[in-house]
Amino acid sequence: MTFGTRGDVQPFVALARELRGRGHEPVLAAPRRFAGLAAEHGVALAPVDDGPLRSMDAARGDGGAMSGGLRARLALARSMPAAFARIFDDATAIATTGPGAGAGVVVHNGQIMAAPHLAELLGVPAVLALTLPMYVPTREFPWPGLSLPVGLPGVLNRASFRGMKAPEVMFGRVVDRWREQALGLARRRGRHDPLRTPQGRPAPVLNAVSRHVVRPPADWPPSVTTTGYWFLPAATDLPAELAAFLAAGEPPVLVGFGSMAGPDPAGTAAVVLAAVAGLGVRAILATGWGGLRPDRLPEGVIAVEQVPHDLLLPHVAAVVHHGGAGTTGAAAAAGRPQVICPFVADQPFWGRRMHDLGVAPPPVPQRRLSAERLAAALRLALSDTAVGAAATELGHRIREEDGVGAAVTQLERLVPDGASR
Repeated sequence: MTFGTRGDVQPFVALARELRGRGHEPVLAAPRRFAGLAAEHGVALAPVDDGPLRSMDAARGDGGAMSGGLRARLALARSMPAAFARIFDDATAIATTGPGAGAGVVVHNGQIMAAPHLAELLGVPAVLALTLPMYVPTREFPWPGLSLPVGLPGVLNRASFRGMKAPEVMFGRVVDRWREQALGLARRRGRHDPLRTPQGRPAPVLNAVSRHVVRPPADWPPSVTTTGYWFLPAATDLPAELAAFLAAGEPPVLVGFGSMAGPDPAGTAAVVLAAVAGLGVRAILATGWGGLRPDRLPEGVIAVEQVPHDLLLPHVAAVVHHGGAGTTGAAAAAGRPQVICPFVADQPFWGRRMHDLGVAPPPVPQRRLSAERLAAALRLALSDTAVGAAATELGHRIREEDGVGAAVTQLERLVPDGASR
């Protein structure tokens, strides 16, 4: 069970593929809009309502909520409890009378908050599966959910993870009412904490991140396993126009901000185009959900809506992106230098992490983005041999891992003998 943008769903499609290949019967509960992605990889999708994503789509219209505008973000937050109530209903039907009935384990990313409660109803383990290590507290780094200062004392780093209590505050009453009315479950201590089983023991956690990117902290409990990234197998071919562009000259720079959109996508595109023109490099603009809207494209620049990262990234000189967990992992696995221009949430965390690993210059926050700053960062990423060597080495180490295979092995240890789902 997963909810969110493509970066939140695609790893679960990879997990479902691997489960099926190992003789299990996976059912993927995810937003309806990802039916095509699931079908492309032969995964059975049990759809849940897209409501919160539609609200986010609307917020992207002016960029306010997604780029940090307080009033817009508060309005978006107020609309979420009602939107998630429909998801609770859909998830309940999937797990009780739908294709997920009789499941032997429930794997979830925390964003479908119904998941651990449904596992409790079914009497099976609930496993928290994360592309970002933001639930389990540690002294070694601050909570990745916000841009917090680095170098804090360990006790403050650990305390900062209380930021994950926000969903409990926002959705607690909705969950309580749903537990009682739909599931017939009484309240219990820690009922909103996905890190705890109904018996109060630590719940299993799978971190779908490379240990070469986030080293497992020494103070994490044994219930946490860092598996490596959950990648889908490579696509078959690049689109013909994109393949022709790559063959026509030097490796280009890929620039894209994924699902993020600032208040002025046309202005952001102009900044990007000025930066690459000043450096004299070719570029591919991934327009995504509207983060880049170029008025025109000069020679040596091509625009694409969606990019097959697994095929394209090995052929580019560097990747400029927003710092989403999925894009960061894909660029790291491809062994490409990165320039990260974070907007909000966990993106500054990944920007700092890539810089600390030596594969990227210091992050360039979107609020400070200019052609001069972007060109300077990109020049360093392209010309510094140490950055290139570090990126190549990191990519080699990541590609040696079998993250999704390790995840399935862990799940098989939890599922009773004979349970195929």
